[in-house]
Amino acid sequence: MNSEKSILITGSSGFIGKNLAEKLSALYKVYAPKTDELDLNDQYKVEQFFRSHKINIVIHAANYRGKLGQKCAESTILEYGLRMYANLERCSHLYDKMYYFGSGAEYDSRYYRPFMKEDYFGKHIPKDGYGFYKYLLSKQCMLKDNIYDLRLFGVYGKYEDWTRRFISNNVCRVLKGKPMTLSRNVFFDYIYIDDLFNIMCWFIEHEPAHKHYNVCRGSHIDLLSLAMIIKEVMGIEYPLLVNQEGYKLEYSGDNQRLLSEIGGYSFRPFKETIEELVTYYQAHEQEIDANLL
Repeated sequence: MNSEKSILITGSSGFIGKNLAEKLSALYKVYAPKTDELDLNDQYKVEQFFRSHKINIVIHAANYRGKLGQKCAESTILEYGLRMYANLERCSHLYDKMYYFGSGAEYDSRYYRPFMKEDYFGKHIPKDGYGFYKYLLSKQCMLKDNIYDLRLFGVYGKYEDWTRRFISNNVCRVLKGKPMTLSRNVFFDYIYIDDLFNIMCWFIEHEPAHKHYNVCRGSHIDLLSLAMIIKEVMGIEYPLLVNQEGYKLEYSGDNQRLLSEIGGYSFRPFKETIEELVTYYQAHEQEIDANLL
């Protein structure tokens, strides 16, 4: 790895950005400014940052999500998301490459099908604000040779929003003596945050052949099965409250483009990674507000 490369990570206060900044700092020169240090919605401050810092790689992990435990309007997500991307894109001549995290939501949640391939993109235009925002970014990145869309489906690990993310939420519920909950079952395509870090190291060091990649496991697991793993790892018999029977549309991607380019990859087992996550939350239990669960 080229330790002389400098990397700007946006969204370093968020789940993915914080994890990547923490891990990549051991390998590269990493800039991970907070919002008060670099306002991505201010085009002049963004340009000034690039002109005063030599940046090789931008990892754009910032999204506007509102405060922990709160939802924000779709129109706000759309506007802030587009503006942040536009200000970074405007400075694309001042860095070598930018990777931003897209989403399987680009394929349109109304028309999900199992193991969607990259060429399924554009068949439908998402109706929801978040999916539409990611869809527009994916269209826009095609116009720039040095900007790439890494589509994520499900990522879990420490620092994620435990008030609403299924795995962390239920681990925390058990720690606080509450029953596990599941709104409705669905097959998901999940990867652990450490797997995303390893894949990002490849993208930092190589020139991608494509503009869009599904960064996912390429296999699925349903939420009920994940709940059973949590119960096994934590050694409890807590009840699981299912609010609605049946399944939602599967949310999974085909990762053959990714694997063929990086030379294959072995994703970490769910039980092993959930054990790590449980250990993390046990050590930080005092930070968990049971009223937000």
